[in-house]
Amino acid sequence: MKAIQAHPHQGLNGLTLVDLPDPGEPGPVAIRVRVHATSLNFHDLGVVTGRMPCADGRIPMADGAGVVEAVGSEVTEFKPGDHVVSTFFPTWLDGEATLSDFATTPGDGIDGYAREVVVAPATSFTHAPVGWSHAASATLTTAGVTAWRALVVNGGLEAGDSVLVLGTGGVSIFALQIAQAMGATVIATSSSNEKLERLSTMGAAHVINYRQDENWGDRVLDLTGGTGVHHVVEVGGPGTLAQSIRAARVGGHIALIGVLTGRAGDVPTAMLMARQQRLQGLIVGSRRHQMDLIRSIDAIHVHPLIDRSFPLAELANAFRFQESGGHFGKIVVEF
Repeated sequence: MKAIQAHPHQGLNGLTLVDLPDPGEPGPVAIRVRVHATSLNFHDLGVVTGRMPCADGRIPMADGAGVVEAVGSEVTEFKPGDHVVSTFFPTWLDGEATLSDFATTPGDGIDGYAREVVVAPATSFTHAPVGWSHAASATLTTAGVTAWRALVVNGGLEAGDSVLVLGTGGVSIFALQIAQAMGATVIATSSSNEKLERLSTMGAAHVINYRQDENWGDRVLDLTGGTGVHHVVEVGGPGTLAQSIRAARVGGHIALIGVLTGRAGDVPTAMLMARQQRLQGLIVGSRRHQMDLIRSIDAIHVHPLIDRSFPLAELANAFRFQESGGHFGKIVVEF
């Protein structure tokens, strides 16, 4: 089977297309899946460029979608021909989070989905949304579940709430779509006026160019009558967190889901305390979260926005496009 192996010390030039032995038939509790698509995330980029250490020769990519080819003798949830999508934490099935690392995450601690065939425990997958392409389904594993957990599971999003999303990456676009579909008002930021226009077209009630308005937290306060937003989907980390705290209302919820501006920095704890806000870090979600999201998709009519698709052999070019920051929504690889 065709697969990509990463050699992080070589960066993106170390992504190598190889032929590997077929993984064979599944054991009693496993399924065999012909993978047809994966999607790119910031975490995957960190792995393949060596910023997040992993084993040399690791097969990258946490997201995978495809078709079940065979099931083990004890598997009842799936049958051959079912369309499935992978989970980010294959061992976190339900309940509160118990994981704080990526030891079990495909494409990091274990081999991922940049390969044609995978044999894995059935609980490593869920059913894909009915009628979705493999490319669309592959966007759910990381970005879709993260946005769902940030707003619905942890945030308790309700109709009439206000939501601030930062940038136009996969999580932020999913968050905008989910929030709008559930009756919330969305404020969105970007450094590109062209992207701001697209965000407005997608339903953002207000948009802010954060390069032109560096104190965008105050701008959010102005747009909300001095109150601030109920929810912030915070993807930047230390470089944006102070403004997000400023933008959130008293008692507001800030979901810290990314560290695009760095891993450490100053946090205005006095302001966070005075405004009595809830700052919660999160990494994707459980299998149950993914199943709940997929069950809700038909009701809220959310569909991923895919910017560009690449073939498996051009995975490195897909990452280069991601690094350029020119994408709007998700980048996928189909094979």
